[in-house]
Amino acid sequence: MSGDPRLQAWRTLLIVHAEVVDRLAAELRAVHDLPLSWYEVLLYLHESPEGRLRMHELAESLLLSRSSATRFVERMERAGLVTREACEEDRRGTVVVMTGHGREVFARAAPTHLEGIRRHFTAHLGDEEAARITAALRRVIEALPPA
Repeated sequence: MSGDPRLQAWRTLLIVHAEVVDRLAAELRAVHDLPLSWYEVLLYLHESPEGRLRMHELAESLLLSRSSATRFVERMERAGLVTREACEEDRRGTVVVMTGHGREVFARAAPTHLEGIRRHFTAHLGDEEAARITAALRRVIEALPPA
């Protein structure tokens, strides 16, 4: 690896992300039999008004194509975690809605996930370090051209 500290920061970011995400995914799978990607969908729905998001918004949040998101949501729908409804404003659109079962699964899984984040990531950072990392990453995000 290059001696360039910026390239070292990039490489370290990639390694940390991959390692921590792998551990978080394994914990959710082991404790709740829940894929991390499904937890992520439930989190987006939990944070949205009335537990509802338009399919295209969810696809953008997950960085998936619309067709991939549809197949993904179909699997979650079969598991009883979400339903799909016609969009009231645009009948061609689809809204993904978290079910009561989805809310229960999310409520049980969230403490496991948050504890994993604490144990594998935040416990190793002081407040000042976390603030510096956040500020630096926000500068990178703000400098990105529109997609």
